[in-house]
Amino acid sequence: MSPLELELARLIVATLGLEVDAESIDPKAPLYGEGLGLDSIDMLELSVAIKKSYGFQIRSEDPDTVRTFASLRNLAETVEQRRIAA
Repeated sequence: MSPLELELARLIVATLGLEVDAESIDPKAPLYGEGLGLDSIDMLELSVAIKKSYGFQIRSEDPDTVRTFASLRNLAETVEQRRIAA
């Protein structure tokens, strides 16, 4: 797991109040549905947290949204590409 993936895993756990260790999240496992088991409300909450933390918004109408939330690794790639430096 890369440092950014771990950072995002910790953000996911804290934001959604999950009872898993961030370090145990498989970066390639699905976030939505099977895998981590997140639902659309979780994704909305996570989008808000990403906007606050990284300065960009993931919108449901974006064509890459499904790919972005497919796994922690994909999410980290999107954050790396789109985040606004503090």
